[in-house]
Amino acid sequence: MPRSTYVLALGIFAMVTSEFAVAGLMPQLAAGLHVTVPQVGYLITAYAVAMALGGPLVSAAVLRLRARTALVVLSAVFLAGNVLAAAAPTYPVMVVARIVTGATAQAYFGVAVSLAVRLARPELRGRAVAVVMNGLMLGTLLGLPLATLVGERFGWRAAFGAVGILTVLAAAVTGRAVPNIAYADADGVPLRRRLAVFTRPRLWLTLSTSTFVIGATFAAFSYLNPILTGVTGFRPSTVPLLLIAYGAATVLGNTVVGRLADRYAVPVVASGLALNLAFLVGFALFARHAPVAVACLLGIGLVGVTMNPALATRVQRAGDTGPLVNTVHSSFITGGVVVGSSLGGLVIAGAGLLGTLWLGAALAAVGLLTLVPGLRRTAAAAASEPSRQPCPATSPGTEAA
Repeated sequence: MPRSTYVLALGIFAMVTSEFAVAGLMPQLAAGLHVTVPQVGYLITAYAVAMALGGPLVSAAVLRLRARTALVVLSAVFLAGNVLAAAAPTYPVMVVARIVTGATAQAYFGVAVSLAVRLARPELRGRAVAVVMNGLMLGTLLGLPLATLVGERFGWRAAFGAVGILTVLAAAVTGRAVPNIAYADADGVPLRRRLAVFTRPRLWLTLSTSTFVIGATFAAFSYLNPILTGVTGFRPSTVPLLLIAYGAATVLGNTVVGRLADRYAVPVVASGLALNLAFLVGFALFARHAPVAVACLLGIGLVGVTMNPALATRVQRAGDTGPLVNTVHSSFITGGVVVGSSLGGLVIAGAGLLGTLWLGAALAAVGLLTLVPGLRRTAAAAASEPSRQPCPATSPGTEAA
């Protein structure tokens, strides 16, 4: 695996830490900005909306830049937005900061995944995506609890300031270690030809699965802090430790999925959704019993966002490995964040905090339904060609989506 792939994970780690910091600092942000906890949850939604809608636009804006240049430019813009978040005097200013950082982070993800796929051998592309996405998992394992600890001890502004320092470090390492090559599969291809891939219906169905996978997880994840303290009964000082355990589960799950994604993408996603559904239901039913709640929390970590390598592999096979496809895929993933966090905020008003877990279970069930055509095609192909070898990720449409 090229060493620059791990550097890409560092940049994603910095951006994910900023994204997830809101989830770990909900009570502090609510008090500091003089808003309610559901309103703080909408900051997660604002970030995700910016990623989903603004990310592809920003990605198109840097499409003609080479990889290292694009990554450093995006890091600089992200840093500016993060500084604004740290200094935000009011809730509307914080919303603007989240929009800037969200759109920039999305484009960064698209460039990073496309470059990782370009640098890796075809049979290792799923694993390369997993390495890059470990930045996301480590953001949950280390970044989120550290931001939570810093925020609890020194204030939430200090947490965003720490993310700014981390962003500068990641940009400096990127400037030295990442090759300044074209990160698109076919450099110089007109934008119109790049967009033609989006006329494939199978690609859109594959993208929608990603939305439900992530939406199911974030319906719960966005409100873990208040659930663990207000329902399960943990002390606020215990939550960072639980988040570390959750993050460790995501790192483990991401590593396993990355190993399987190239050969078994559809079965892996189906199994992950089914298990996530079970864990979410279990959490909702036994949230007041700490041991069971923690077990379900770790289960969600194992099979939630960890599906990313398999999801990316499916999308690249249904479309292509270019930056626009990867960025749009990230938009659908963050569309799941929008659905999960925003609907979760609405559900809390009528059904309480546990309603977010039932919402996640419902989204996981819908996600399973979107996989039915792909599972049927996979089963039919296995029956007719039992010895068929897996196709490279560069061949559009070679895997049932």
